[in-house]
Amino acid sequence: MLPQSFFDKPALDLAKSLLGCTLVHKTKEGITSGVIVETECYHQDDEASHTFRGPTARNKVMFGPGGHAYIYFTYGMHYCFNVVAGQDGKGEGVLIRALEPLEGMEIMKKRRGKDNIHQLCSGPAKLVQAMGISKADYGTPLFAGNLHIKSPDKAKAIQVATGPRIGIKQAVDKPWRFWVKGNPFVSK
Repeated sequence: MLPQSFFDKPALDLAKSLLGCTLVHKTKEGITSGVIVETECYHQDDEASHTFRGPTARNKVMFGPGGHAYIYFTYGMHYCFNVVAGQDGKGEGVLIRALEPLEGMEIMKKRRGKDNIHQLCSGPAKLVQAMGISKADYGTPLFAGNLHIKSPDKAKAIQVATGPRIGIKQAVDKPWRFWVKGNPFVSK
């Protein structure tokens, strides 16, 4: 598992650093895991961020120390998973947009109702469903426990691509979306 200190950096840096790391979730159904292949960063000076207007009951974990899970409900039907970044008191985070499934693919297929491996985790709501992440995981430390992030495979070099974020209406010009160049599991 990554130490808490790994997450103690600005969201812009953490979003790139998380690429190639492995997200792991141990549940009663079994273990699911996947390599993080796409991220987006947000911080409180950013109009598109949930923290732009300050702390609320919904986003309070985002203003805490880095390395915790921020889970939120969107579009009235999906949950999304973010990694809190930076220092205590700053509202920063990284949306995990896509994973390359590694372990527990049969569990993921059942949860998603899909057999195509490329459709399991190729979007923020899809990966939450496939990994069995729920609102109950809100605030979970990602450096210990059943939901955690592991170090990247240092033997596997990756090329990072960057571009504008997806699915937002404010600050759409910021190139704060990052992905593993050429990876077939990146969202469309």
